Amino acid sequence: MVYNRYTMFAGYNQWSNRLIFEAASRLLDSDYRADFGVFFKSVHGTLNHMLGADQFWMHRFTGRGAFPNALNAILFNDFEALKVVRQDMDQWIIDWVDGLDETDLKGMLRYTPVTHPVPAEELLATALDHFFNHQTHHRGQVHALLTRLTGKAPVLDLVYYNRNVAGKSIY
Repeated sequence: MVYNRYTMFAGYNQWSNRLIFEAASRLLDSDYRADFGVFFKSVHGTLNHMLGADQFWMHRFTGRGAFPNALNAILFNDFEALKVVRQDMDQWIIDWVDGLDETDLKGMLRYTPVTHPVPAEELLATALDHFFNHQTHHRGQVHALLTRLTGKAPVLDLVYYNRNVAGKSIY
């Protein structure tokens, strides 16, 4: 294993997803599923999209795992089932990233995007940059909805994670 920024991002991803799910678990079901006009409509839709997008990318990266049929697929209607699969996905991401080395990161990834099915090619490192940025983008949407619904949301700053959590067990 070579420590790189993706090792940090994978740990941060797991930590911040845990906090988002803890906060979402306290919502009324009607609030959790309400359409607030965000891209995937609700907290529920956005959390499902985040998992589905990770499944797309991990399948592209590894050739294994689920490959949802749409970006807006509701993979799990049940919150607890979604949470368990999210936790498993986050651990898989950590384990996979921990196995990468500098040669892997400079390698090319070839895939066909779901939204624009024309073959694409890019450096694995560039695809990973998008992968982790995408997660952060949609977590930010959930964070905003949590703030709107409850008046507060967990602190998700990367610098906070690095100073206070990185290297410590979070489960």
